Order: sequence, then structure tokens, then C-alpha cells
Amino acid sequence: MTQPRTHETTDTASAAALALGDDALVLSHRLGEWAGHAPVLEEEVALANIALDLLGQARVLLSMVGDEDELAYLREERAFRNVQLVEQPNGDFARTIARQLYFSAYQQFLYAQLAERESEFTPLAVKAAKEVAYHQDHARQWTLRLGDGTQESHTRMQRAVDALWRYTGELFQPVPGLDLNPQELRASWTASVTDTLREATLTVPEGPQLGAWSAGAGRQGVHTEPFGRMLAEMQHLHRSHPGASW
Repeated sequence: MTQPRTHETTDTASAAALALGDDALVLSHRLGEWAGHAPVLEEEVALANIALDLLGQARVLLSMVGDEDELAYLREERAFRNVQLVEQPNGDFARTIARQLYFSAYQQFLYAQLAERESEFTPLAVKAAKEVAYHQDHARQWTLRLGDGTQESHTRMQRAVDALWRYTGELFQPVPGLDLNPQELRASWTASVTDTLREATLTVPEGPQLGAWSAGAGRQGVHTEPFGRMLAEMQHLHRSHPGASW
């Protein structure tokens, strides 16, 4: 059987596609873990739809690099280039919503910038921007409901917001191959997320997003401990039946 490539490419466009594709793929899988476990049936459908949108983005992006199945199922952990935020476990529903709020706001402004520039990413960005607008609104509405709901929901939402804040700084590290303005991206993201948290009566976490205390080496292939378990589950079927057709 052909050995999977490491995809340590020097092609900056391919490297950028791999990074964004891995973000979408990993978060899609995390959201898919809610199937059969969401708090209400309507929310199970909503999370599944968001997961499918992200999976569609991942397929387009990974296909720009190579074989999408090979990239998804045959790479080792250190070959993935997703940010550490998207690989964090679902936790309770508040933690899933906080993760989605942070990431969908990032994608919203990311694709808005890419849609305005002519590149190989433009067609995807134009389409994805419409999908991500829904993802962002979904996360925002749930943040408001949980943050400004009961004392229990407020406490859980605040705990989730605080716990995941340290992973947000990596979102604004420059990605070679993408024609972006990281400062503008970070400013737009910060304003959007801050407005949502304050409207939800939540306290915006203190401290810089980028600093000695912050996480963020996923783009270099360094991942958190839960990612290895998630990857093993995601790749198990494909690796157990190499070459199988369905």
C-alpha cells in the first residue's frame, strides 16, 4: 500500500489550505460527537448541520493539497496543522458554545477578508462566509441565553469562556500563504466577541490573548493531550480496513 505523505510542504498556498482545512475537519468531528447527546432534538440537528458545513469546507481545502481521505485518515498527530482551540473536548454544552463562539467569529472575519482578495481561496471564502454567518449567529444566541439565563447557566457559560480564552491567541498568528491583515482580524474578532459576552452579562477574560501564558502551537503540529484520543477514534475505521470500498 502506498505510504501516506507527511505533507511538510514548502508551497505556502498548500500549507495555508492544510491549516484551514484541518481547523474545519477537527471541529466538524468534535461537533459530530454530539449526535445522540445534544440537550434537545432541535439542537442536535443544528450542530449536525454546522458540522456538515465545516466538513464541506475541509474537503475543498484538503483537496487543494492532495487526497482528502489520505490527509484525514492516514496522517499522524504531528502532521495536523489545526489550531488547538478546535480540538478541545466538547465538555458540557456551555463549553461547546464558547468554543463555537470564538471560532465562528474568527472564521467570519477570516473569510470576509479572503473573499475580497483574488486568490485560490476566493471561491470557497465567498460560499463559506454565508455558512459561517449562521454558525456565528447560532453561537451568539446560545451565549446570550446561557449567560443571561439562570444562575447555573451563567456560571457554566462564564467558566467555559474563561477556560477556552487562552486558546484564542493562536487564531491571530500569521498563516503563510494567506493574504490577510492579522491586526485587523484580531481587532474585529475582539470587538465582536466582547460585545456578545457583555450583552450576555458575562465578564470578558482579562489579560492579553498572546503571551507567555497562552496556548498555541497547533499550527506547528504540537497538540493537546485530548487530540490524540480524538484522532484515534476518527481514523479507526479507515485504518482498520485499508483499501476497503463501501
